[in-house]
Amino acid sequence: MVDLTNLGAPTISQVAKAAGVSRATVSRAFTRPDMLSAETVRRVTAIAKKIGYVPNHTARALSTGRHGNVALVVPDVANPFFPPLIRATQVEAEKHDFCVFLGNSDENPEHEEKLVSRFSTQVEGFILASSRLSDARIRFQAARRPLVLVNRDVKGIPRVLMDSGAGIAEAVDHLARLGHKRIAYISGPSNSWSNAQRRAAIQRRAKSRALQVLLVPAQMASFQSGYAAAPAILDYGATAAVAFDDLMAQGALAGLAARGVAVPGDFSVVGCDDVLGAITYPPLSSVSNACSEAGRVAVSLLMDILKTRVVRDVRIILSTSLVIRNTTTKVASG
Repeated sequence: MVDLTNLGAPTISQVAKAAGVSRATVSRAFTRPDMLSAETVRRVTAIAKKIGYVPNHTARALSTGRHGNVALVVPDVANPFFPPLIRATQVEAEKHDFCVFLGNSDENPEHEEKLVSRFSTQVEGFILASSRLSDARIRFQAARRPLVLVNRDVKGIPRVLMDSGAGIAEAVDHLARLGHKRIAYISGPSNSWSNAQRRAAIQRRAKSRALQVLLVPAQMASFQSGYAAAPAILDYGATAAVAFDDLMAQGALAGLAARGVAVPGDFSVVGCDDVLGAITYPPLSSVSNACSEAGRVAVSLLMDILKTRVVRDVRIILSTSLVIRNTTTKVASG
């Protein structure tokens, strides 16, 4: 038996000696565990952990082309929608012994492409969440490194989509049952796939319900954009609004309050993504999504590509639904 407490500074050779295997076997236990028996991988990794051995990822990258890193790029790290997705991505990647590099494009497609280009020499693959790149640029980047999309639908590239249509339809039906005839949609960024889906869904459902819809444009999904939308909404004579996301809905609540309009007494508001719903005042009715699940599934798809080196046209749809709280009520009479 080898005394693991007297091995000194941990090296791959010491792990190999303690485990009774070759250096190549130790390397494979961390880089290609599928080539070894489960028992060998378990024994090698247990000994490595006990003596404090950490694989040299730089050396591994030079010899194998594998870095042990993936990158996640989001358009706005401060938007409450993204932290749950980021955390789920990190947790799932860690299960595969991968680190996650995080990039924030600040809603700028040129900056997003710069981030992807700079990360490309350090990571094995990418997850682009709500990408602002054109389809052509996404395809160009996907040809260089394995890539998975979240909330962006580009044929031929693995993607995870949150289907806002069902939840938005529920929201419109809910407002119609409450007697609202004229509603507003506070739009998200013009180059957002999610915004296009939500806008189309609300127009489609409102038409079937014979409701009138005002589209209020916004360049950024922000509290300030929601706040600034209040005058246009009131001038239109709307009695309810659906916002692109909870952050904009929270801004709309503040903008309406600043003009003496009570929610839900005088006006109804519905958000999307349900990341702030329970902590706004009053608690916000919102279309709930599955952002954490999207992060987990995206990593799973990326790991499958890295393992098999095969890119499949996978399109996974995650459903949404309306969560009713305290910002919607029957239309005010009179």
